[in-house]
Amino acid sequence: MPRVSSKRQITLPAAQCRIVGINPGDEYKSFVANGHISIVRQKKGSAWKCLSHLNRDNSISERQSLQESIERRRETSR
Repeated sequence: MPRVSSKRQITLPAAQCRIVGINPGDEYKSFVANGHISIVRQKKGSAWKCLSHLNRDNSISERQSLQESIERRRETSR
């Protein structure tokens, strides 16, 4: 089983990289959600529609949503 190094580096299993098309030198994005880290290969234009599976609530502005997220985070960290 791979381990995290003292520099917090990880080695991705070669078989998994082949499946998702990650190659040496590729750029990636990592995201944290629900206690899990997801690694996604970054490719030109990949941000377009990457969150399209989420339902948008048009009654709330992006600013309101951000503020509510910040407030929830503060409440849970107390």
